[in-house]
Amino acid sequence: MAIDTTASEIDESGPDENSPDPAIIDFVKRSGLVSRNAAVWFERLPGGVSSDIWLVHTDGTSFCVKRALPRLRVAADWQAPIERNTKEAAWIKAVAGFMPEAVPSLLAEDAGAGMFAMLYLPPQSYEGWKAQLRRRHVVPATAAEVGRHLVRIHSRFARSPIAATEFATDAIFHAIRLEPYLLATAQAHPDRAAALKRLAETTARTKLTLVHGDVSPKNILVGPEGPVFIDAECAWFGDPAFDLAFCLSHLLLKCLWVRTAAALLLFAFNRLAEAYLNAVDWESSNEIDRRTARLLPGLFLARIDGKSPVEYLTEEKDKDTVRRVARSFLDSPPDCLAEIRRAWASEIHAIT
Repeated sequence: MAIDTTASEIDESGPDENSPDPAIIDFVKRSGLVSRNAAVWFERLPGGVSSDIWLVHTDGTSFCVKRALPRLRVAADWQAPIERNTKEAAWIKAVAGFMPEAVPSLLAEDAGAGMFAMLYLPPQSYEGWKAQLRRRHVVPATAAEVGRHLVRIHSRFARSPIAATEFATDAIFHAIRLEPYLLATAQAHPDRAAALKRLAETTARTKLTLVHGDVSPKNILVGPEGPVFIDAECAWFGDPAFDLAFCLSHLLLKCLWVRTAAALLLFAFNRLAEAYLNAVDWESSNEIDRRTARLLPGLFLARIDGKSPVEYLTEEKDKDTVRRVARSFLDSPPDCLAEIRRAWASEIHAIT
């Protein structure tokens, strides 16, 4: 449902499922983005589990307002500090400073209220990568561009003392990444708990560059100037292997979701990994390849048995396929991403 009113007459009586919270309305009024007597149309955007996101139409333009939620909309009890919204805005500003085409434009911010406004990127020009993959439109060149953009961001902030200070968000990253993914999955798989806890510990202590923290196809828009990264509320100065492993794990999972595109998805996996690893300049590419390969099975398993399972794998046989491969690699860790790709290709060939 949309709410059509004017900036000077917005009803602030209280929120419901289809109307913005008064705090969001107040932010829009104070933002300077809407003139006093302009018509304002609020429309809730679907799909977010961690934030309230509203599309605001006014004066022939549109923008989004995003506010972090203290409790995420998932079945498990998953709470996270709302100051992550401030770090997302800071990540956008940092990346916009050298690669503005890779992020939405930040328009206004209220750090105290945990919300900001950004330019709306319409799906007609900025289609979600996940939507493209779902309709079997798998373009390996897009995957390679994602890899090149991601490694460029990581390279820019590698060993930066300024970024290390600004994004010292260990508590947030633990609350919304390490605990709900690796540590929650350890509880579901006691015989692999030690391996999963070691992965969490290694990730937590590896401090190399600015990490997005949620690089998945749903958070990448394919725009006219290349991929655009959104939803960086997990931004953290830490291990870049997390971003690479997180994104690549989704390409493997989607082989079960869109089986007829599995071969192309595996090719996209290769292209993204190669484009990224070929441009690593802050450490040995073999070292980050190895660290990513060892982390990926834990994140892979977490998307089945952690606090945020993927919504599109509903058949138990598909979940068991992921469990089988992930658990095997947790028991015998791989040394490179190519090992995982070969094992997964063999596994899904056996069930097609």
